[in-house]
Amino acid sequence: MDGTEMNRRNCAKQEPDVQKMDKSSERVTLKKEIGLLSACAIIIGNIIGSGIFISPKGVLEHAGSVGLSLVVWVLGGGICALGSLCYAELGVTIPKSGGDYSYVTEIFGGLVGFLLLWSAVLIMYPTTLAVIALTFSNYVLQPVFQNCIPPFLATRLLSTICILFLTWVNCSSVRWATRIQDFFTVGKLLALGLIIVVGLVQICRGHYDALRPSVAFEFTREPSVGQIALAFLQASFAFSGWNFLNYVTEEVVEPRKNLPRAIYISIPLVTLVYTLTNIAYFSSMTPEELLASNAVAVTFGEKLLGMFSWIMPISVALSTFGGINGYLFTSSRLCFSGAREGHLPYLLAMIHLKNCTPIPALLVCCIATILILCIGETHNLINYVSFINYLSYGVTIAGLMYYRWKKPNLFRPIKVNILVPVSYMVFWAVLLCFSLYSEPVVCGLGMVIMLTGVPVYFLGVQWQNKPQWVYRVVETVTYVGQKLCFVVFPQDDPSELAPLTEHIDK
Repeated sequence: MDGTEMNRRNCAKQEPDVQKMDKSSERVTLKKEIGLLSACAIIIGNIIGSGIFISPKGVLEHAGSVGLSLVVWVLGGGICALGSLCYAELGVTIPKSGGDYSYVTEIFGGLVGFLLLWSAVLIMYPTTLAVIALTFSNYVLQPVFQNCIPPFLATRLLSTICILFLTWVNCSSVRWATRIQDFFTVGKLLALGLIIVVGLVQICRGHYDALRPSVAFEFTREPSVGQIALAFLQASFAFSGWNFLNYVTEEVVEPRKNLPRAIYISIPLVTLVYTLTNIAYFSSMTPEELLASNAVAVTFGEKLLGMFSWIMPISVALSTFGGINGYLFTSSRLCFSGAREGHLPYLLAMIHLKNCTPIPALLVCCIATILILCIGETHNLINYVSFINYLSYGVTIAGLMYYRWKKPNLFRPIKVNILVPVSYMVFWAVLLCFSLYSEPVVCGLGMVIMLTGVPVYFLGVQWQNKPQWVYRVVETVTYVGQKLCFVVFPQDDPSELAPLTEHIDK
């Protein structure tokens, strides 16, 4: 018997009390409560964070002109759409929660999947959550500290309260969590809609000098391939989050229909909103003003909304609050999927007996985020791991092409044209090369962080005959965790996980 199986059996022995209570109850499994609307809200809510409100100047700075920056936003959405089409195929072919990690593990094996999981759980998602939470607290506290930066302790305390509250909501009910996501996604779109409407009014009044073709393509410097690539990189970061619905596939109602539908609706909508929002910015600000602003939407509000300029900081705060909820919801499912594969402690693969929420996984995400908040240097960490995040996209889509070659007769409800993943990979490779060339230290440290998972994998996962005291410690921790969180192993839903693998020609 290997160590993985022994752990599972030991954990199974520790469920007698909850199993007795469950004899006459319904199947204990992840609840399918994410319909098409909530699925769209998860994608849109995770893509639209604080970035479009605060600093779209990165694209303009590297593009060198207003016209080219708008082209970059449109093409950035197009590249994002290519990637999401590939993920739609993977999501219905390998219908498991966990997104990139589950697909890479299925296609390339445990080590590659574990390295993605290790970097994501250790630093990537906790750091991202910490940065979003700090942005939220800074904007909430800004009216109180108008003439100075909010105190370090105050921002950390409010960020921690926000993380704890949303963790409690996600532990209590999937429905509550998705309703919060729906509400705040609508709020984000209304805020951006206000910017777009005000911008269109400005254009109708004739304030569109920066958008005239003769002016829009006046470059502040000679454009270079490297600078354009960096502009695309900035836009691609603003679109990050487009793959998050794939992390919760098993909780989507009819995923083979609603997963691709949500992608087809959400990505074009976000691209349209982003482009129109940037056009609105240029209708009221010169390129120089936009480049000088650290919070573009706030500057926009101060110039055009007058006494109602307070709407913009509140919009940023609400946007980041919804972003925190979305990241908590999806990153906890990554921990859940990793534990189910035996790559993390099995306690993290358990769900609450009544609420059917992955409470241990949520608590791990919450604690890791609070620890990152206490470290303080979150922005340096996010620079290191953003490279890993981008790297994982390419590895996953390369996996799609390899999987087609490896299992050509596997039933695929959606099968995109091969030019779609090939086009994405060409674009991905170009951006990756320029990232390595322009930021070799950041990219190198990102790779080091990822590769520290190699010894952990061989010691924790591959090493089968561990000393008995290790199993006893794991057994005790699992037992205490089950009692405290009232959790059990979920039962697989055969209707979602089994049929697709039966179409392989033997």
